[in-house]
Amino acid sequence: MRYVSTRGGTAPQRFSDILLEGLAPDGGLFVPERLPRADLAAWRGLSYPELAYAVLSRFVDDIPPGDFRDIVFKTYTRSKFGSDEITPLRTLEPGLHILGLSNGPTLAFKDLALQLLGNLFEYELGRRGARLNILGATSGDTGSAAEHALRGKKNVRVFMLSPAGRMTPFQAAQMYSLQDENIHNLAVEGVFDDCQDIVKAVAADAAFKARHRIGAVNSINWARVAAQSVYYFKAYFAATQSNDQQVSFSVPSGNFGNVCAGHIARQMGLPIDKLIVATNENDVLDEFFKTGVYRPRPETKHTSSPSMDISKASNFERYVFDLVGRDAAQVRALWRGLDEAGVFDLSGSAWFRNVPETGFVSGRSVHADRLATVRRVWEKYGVMVDPHTADGFKVGLEHREPGVPLVFLETAQPAKFAGTIREALGREPQ
Repeated sequence: MRYVSTRGGTAPQRFSDILLEGLAPDGGLFVPERLPRADLAAWRGLSYPELAYAVLSRFVDDIPPGDFRDIVFKTYTRSKFGSDEITPLRTLEPGLHILGLSNGPTLAFKDLALQLLGNLFEYELGRRGARLNILGATSGDTGSAAEHALRGKKNVRVFMLSPAGRMTPFQAAQMYSLQDENIHNLAVEGVFDDCQDIVKAVAADAAFKARHRIGAVNSINWARVAAQSVYYFKAYFAATQSNDQQVSFSVPSGNFGNVCAGHIARQMGLPIDKLIVATNENDVLDEFFKTGVYRPRPETKHTSSPSMDISKASNFERYVFDLVGRDAAQVRALWRGLDEAGVFDLSGSAWFRNVPETGFVSGRSVHADRLATVRRVWEKYGVMVDPHTADGFKVGLEHREPGVPLVFLETAQPAKFAGTIREALGREPQ
């Protein structure tokens, strides 16, 4: 298995090399030369660590199988994630489910991939006798999940940029309270996109990046997105009885990494009907899927679902690469136009007409929707959801189809967003 850049300017590389790279030297994102096919018959019934090994070993063939299996099984344990299920599926009513992704160390879905990434970094750096400086950006949950996965790890230091004053107190405390010598928090005056721009600018300076051994944990790192694809398979098997059924997923989205993992699973052969992209007031992705125009906003709005307060969706480039037929020259042209004009428009193209074939639909949720949905889910099902998951519920129900199970992907524990829960329910979060 070899990996190429979405912009075509990088020689094919093996998994262990791109694991430590993050962004490709030409500014693109790494993707596999080809996607492996899922073996649904063999994978149904596997435990989570067994499933994770089965899926991810298709992408990782330059780590000895025994070593890689040990890393996977060391990552996905009851002690780390609260149950043997790792990502338990809860049925709210027939055909309506919520996938529990918030049971890891930092109570957010990011733990599922970053706990694995931390163990992979430690293994690969030890194998090479190398050191790595991780430079990352967070809108709230990635930072704490990365820091808790890498704290105390040998040969790796973390420098995490976060937007000053724009995370919840719980999110900030999870990061800023860590005193491990290899963890460094840097608050940036601005929004998440400003943090992300700094990370991308550093990554684009190949000489500087190489000299200082700089890597990435954001979802620009392929290993992270691949790891997230596992729980789509897990949810599918839990929500169906046979492999000829289809399932739809509703996914709160800001940086497009979580739903991109679903796109990967679908391309591998998982029978996904719709991938429902739920945005908040920062609705750049919703605008694209409705109109074909991708237009990052000059200002990112500060909302009550802050982990989605993103206007430039990094992983979107991976999807566009597939949408334009894996034509790297076309991707380069589109992103050059984006840098120059701040927009690209596929509305009249055959590519945009192919969007329905990729399964993507979208919708938008605002603060009032969020509060109403938190109340509705609590009153109807006795389930307390965080504001991002509420965005997913609101938009997902708009696209629900009879006879097709719908799975909502949980983002985080409501306790991380206590202010919004109090406003919606008049009580403290669980």
